[in-house]
Amino acid sequence: MEGILIAIMQKVIPISPVNPLKLNRLLQLCSANLPVGGFSFSQGLEYAVEKAWVNDVVSTESWIHLNLSQALVFTDLAILKRLYAALIDNQHDAFTNWNQQLIASRESFELHMADLAMGKALVRLLTQLEGFDAARYDNVLQLKELSFVSAFAIAAYGFDLDLLSAQSGFCWTYIDNQVAAATKLVPLGQTQAQNLLFSLTESVPEIVHKANQIGDHEVGASLPHLAMASAWHEGQYTRLFRS
Repeated sequence: MEGILIAIMQKVIPISPVNPLKLNRLLQLCSANLPVGGFSFSQGLEYAVEKAWVNDVVSTESWIHLNLSQALVFTDLAILKRLYAALIDNQHDAFTNWNQQLIASRESFELHMADLAMGKALVRLLTQLEGFDAARYDNVLQLKELSFVSAFAIAAYGFDLDLLSAQSGFCWTYIDNQVAAATKLVPLGQTQAQNLLFSLTESVPEIVHKANQIGDHEVGASLPHLAMASAWHEGQYTRLFRS
């Protein structure tokens, strides 16, 4: 049997050989307490609720899952893989090109602003985080514009996390943020929100696998309703989230 076996009260319990420190670093990076301002943006969801495109648990799940499976798969997650490869091979130009493609893929000013604002906040944190060797990544951390996905890749790689863990964690940050926003906006009850988290995360392994099969010529996606919701959010009469 793989793993370590320990005996407790005469029972043999298999322990998976997971590195506790790496697991905690992943949890720290994906925590809602990470000071990057992700909770400030609804990613178009607030306008979608205003127009009743999203108005209950079912439509909330559909909205979030569609964005995961049709947008993040072909952009954020697929490019996260390429950013990792660039960091491993110390290819500054490749990292910069994929970072620029990420930024260019944001289809509204709001999505563009959110990506850069969160990226800047994460860079600021990494450069001040004790025990993190930020100087090792100076050539990319000092880019004039850095996508949040790119900064996330640097953090995850610097924490010595494997790619699949980083991609799974990135999915969690998106799902958690969207469900938290929907809880306030739709609104949803706490148990409904937990059921949504449970249901949406079930699809993460398939989504990550799909992202890692995408060729360079397939990278990129467009969701018109998401782009319009995000753009129109700027003129929404009342807003809880930044625009």
